Amino acid sequence: MPIFVVLGNLTEKGIKSIKDGPKRLKESEKLIESLGGKLLSFYYTFGKYDWIAITEGPSLETAMKTLMIYGQDGTNRTRTLVAMSADDVEKIVSEMP
Repeated sequence: MPIFVVLGNLTEKGIKSIKDGPKRLKESEKLIESLGGKLLSFYYTFGKYDWIAITEGPSLETAMKTLMIYGQDGTNRTRTLVAMSADDVEKIVSEMP
């Protein structure tokens, strides 16, 4: 399954309701699982982003659907990267002419 690195920032609404953060995280994990994915890890961070989630899911379309559903409450803004393992890239490189 594809791996996704989701970089998140809390909106003003997200900061004002920060005490609901743990509840939102559990709800997000349930949403990801209900769509066939898995939350692999989650970290609160300092710097440009407030949090980072590493997830896997069945497809890019499913990831898009998950992020759209998640974003509807307006507490977070996200940027998402598709990641490939070093082993997968090694295989691609080994097949190059």
